[in-house]
Amino acid sequence: MFIVIDGLDGAGKTDQAVRLANFLKRRGRTVCLRVHPSDDNMLGVYAKRFLQVEGRNAHFASALFYTLDVLHSLLRYGWFCVDYTVFVRYLLGTAYLPSPLDKVAYHFFSALLPKPEKAFFIDVEPEVAYNRIVKRAHGAREMFENTASLRKIRRKGLALAKLGKWQIVDGAREPSEVELCIRRSLSLK
Repeated sequence: MFIVIDGLDGAGKTDQAVRLANFLKRRGRTVCLRVHPSDDNMLGVYAKRFLQVEGRNAHFASALFYTLDVLHSLLRYGWFCVDYTVFVRYLLGTAYLPSPLDKVAYHFFSALLPKPEKAFFIDVEPEVAYNRIVKRAHGAREMFENTASLRKIRRKGLALAKLGKWQIVDGAREPSEVELCIRRSLSLK
């Protein structure tokens, strides 16, 4: 089963994906977990580097390397013989692109790439996301890690998630409650 968990920076998507993967593994299921941008190949590493640089060129370079990183994961890991493949970030990365390119890219990649059986958008208010980002600060912030950018990306991300019939999950709740919501949606007890 192909599952995607997405949301704003600071929404808790990686935490929820790890929780889900651990839950499944404890029940004897095999899981491939991919977090984007990834740090096990140069495409993901470059995507992260460009996210810490300001400017239009860096914005497009980060989007390009992010896209290539996701494609790399699909080609290299997406077809493993596992029970569950869980991606953190997938199509909603297009919300970071300027309008109207965000919708064009979403439609293009939606038509081209494999569709997840279940896709979750973990939704949090931009201020909540920003406070979480500040608390976990691991050095320099990325170009979108400010409340103005987070507001804009949330609006676009929610619109794209609704367009793609993603399940929107309230990420402001306790992590254990968010986890239960995701597991219930997947019919996992």
